[in-house]
Amino acid sequence: MRMRPLALACLTLVVPPALADTADSVLGEVSVTAKGYAADELETPAATLSLSRDALQRRGANNLGEALRGEPGLAVSGDSAQGQNPVIRGLKKESVVLLVDGIRFNSAQPAGAIASFMSLPLAERVEVVKGPASVLYGSGALGGAINVRLPQARFEPGVGLDTAVSYDSASRGVRATGVMNAANQDHALMLGASLARIDDYEAPDGRVDDTGYDSDSFIGQYRFRIDAANELRVSLQQHTDEDIWYPGSTKPHPHAQISETTVHSPEQKRVLFEAGYSHKGSGESPVNLDLRVYRQEMERRIYSRAYSAAGDDIGDIARTHVSFVTDGVDARADWLAHPQHLLSFGVNAWRMEASPERLMRTAPPNPAAAYVRNDPFDDGRIEALGVYLQDDMRFGQLGVLAGLRHDTVKGDADAVGNPPVTENLSRRDRMWSGSLAAIYEVSPLLRPYANLSRGVRAGEMRERFESSPRGDGYFYVGNPQIKPETATQIELGLKGANSRFDYSVAVYRTRIDDYITGRITGAMQSGLPVKQTENIGKVTLKGLEARGRWQFVDGHWASAGLSMVRGTNEELDEPLFQMPADELSLGWEGRVTQEWTLDTTLRLVRRQYRVATVFARGSENETAGFATADLGATWRRGAHSVRVAVKNLADKAYHEHLTEGVSGAEIQAPGRSLVVSWNGKF
Repeated sequence: MRMRPLALACLTLVVPPALADTADSVLGEVSVTAKGYAADELETPAATLSLSRDALQRRGANNLGEALRGEPGLAVSGDSAQGQNPVIRGLKKESVVLLVDGIRFNSAQPAGAIASFMSLPLAERVEVVKGPASVLYGSGALGGAINVRLPQARFEPGVGLDTAVSYDSASRGVRATGVMNAANQDHALMLGASLARIDDYEAPDGRVDDTGYDSDSFIGQYRFRIDAANELRVSLQQHTDEDIWYPGSTKPHPHAQISETTVHSPEQKRVLFEAGYSHKGSGESPVNLDLRVYRQEMERRIYSRAYSAAGDDIGDIARTHVSFVTDGVDARADWLAHPQHLLSFGVNAWRMEASPERLMRTAPPNPAAAYVRNDPFDDGRIEALGVYLQDDMRFGQLGVLAGLRHDTVKGDADAVGNPPVTENLSRRDRMWSGSLAAIYEVSPLLRPYANLSRGVRAGEMRERFESSPRGDGYFYVGNPQIKPETATQIELGLKGANSRFDYSVAVYRTRIDDYITGRITGAMQSGLPVKQTENIGKVTLKGLEARGRWQFVDGHWASAGLSMVRGTNEELDEPLFQMPADELSLGWEGRVTQEWTLDTTLRLVRRQYRVATVFARGSENETAGFATADLGATWRRGAHSVRVAVKNLADKAYHEHLTEGVSGAEIQAPGRSLVVSWNGKF
């Protein structure tokens, strides 16, 4: 991959002029996701990212995808305002494990974003591990892992309240969030709620239909301190979205009297119950232990609305109701076996079940026609069991991290399709993943590292059992015997920090074998060309990412970030389908008075001309480059803050390259928007 002048210019900003500078070191961000326990990111031999609650509130993002957009190595794939899925190093939702408080979200995802099944305004922190993370998080973590950490009950005597309210003019959206904590020495209770009412947003060319929705989220946790070392907890989370439409799913319909269809969801809900026990060790060789059991239900109503050639609404022609129910057990421990060896080990087991109920109209253009049952599969289930061991070693200035994991994943169903197929539906896979990485502290500002890692991904429920149309204009046929993908990545990087400068740079190459995707068969089904879900050989991804912050004057920080990734479909010798465009971001934040700070961010996104042609059958088009600027001001006094910001200051008309939709007719991103928010603690 050639380095363009833009990349070289950015690297001069993010790499300090004197890497051997012996300035005093500073503590880096602390992440629990990268190693499985609290660890300094500056001592972690991998590319990571952490966003604090302050950073999330400053961005004013409506969902997780928006919050991570523009960060080096990250992008977003969206089919609606609500459906914004994070992308890590060119790998999309199927290859990223999403967790909330360390518990993975499990659900097949035909439309929208699984990342939106939680309320981002409640989040205390978002942590990202970029690159294969299967050692800790098992099947699916080819691209990495994202952990959203919600508030925890705290043993802080008394009652405290954290509240926030925000409004944005583009969608006329209002959000209100509150978290209460009440505790004494041995008991702690946390209750939280976040409500959102979002209207269709305004783009430079006018209001974009079907981009509004409502969200309600509630969380609670009770912790009981048995003694200084032992603790019990119970947690409950519930999130509901209503009246969500996915404009990116709009596509022509083969029926002569139907012009197009759009997927929408009248309601979707996630409910999580967790009970846990933790033990904090003491002495020279402490052992820390955490046990949890949980049940998570993700319920969706997925409807397909049809329209005539004249644009008339002729009702839903298909309705699917499904609940993905996951029961799981996690046991994790870390043991300081030796001053130079911190061992961690764990067992993760979960079982997900689903039986979609699909109703199809017998005469689609007739809104009075009866529905007939046509379930895609019956009693589908995936069971996973993983065991891992990791050793975090320290030899003076050298840190070494080594891990090994074994996973067993089994998929099965009672029946698939209509007429039902009941044979050859079961498959069990045994998979190994591992990592070996090292980082050496030459000085606080110079910490080179190398990372060799292997990740695995067994087929998800849709890929195994469901046959249905997809957004690229094909009818996909499921394959219960799909083999797992394996990804091998080599990453070389630098990171460092002192009181005035912090940065990270990484280059990587990832090879994915037995890549799961659809192969064109030449057949037709339901008026669409057919793709059979298969393993097609291998793909490769190569990339560069860099970020840095420099305090050039006391209280004033300049920042820069760069992302470049190239994906190749080796089977077809063409660019890999839907790769993010090159991107450079520049920013400044500075304190102008004791109570006021100003900030600005500029995104420069390059034209994406490297698109798949054979694989995509014309469904992936080139996208123009664009630049957007955001401007904000924040006032703080004590425990209260007010922020006023303008997003997309120049009212730029654009869409991200990974926006879903009919090629050339993707929905525009929001235009200029005034965002006002208040946060207070009592």
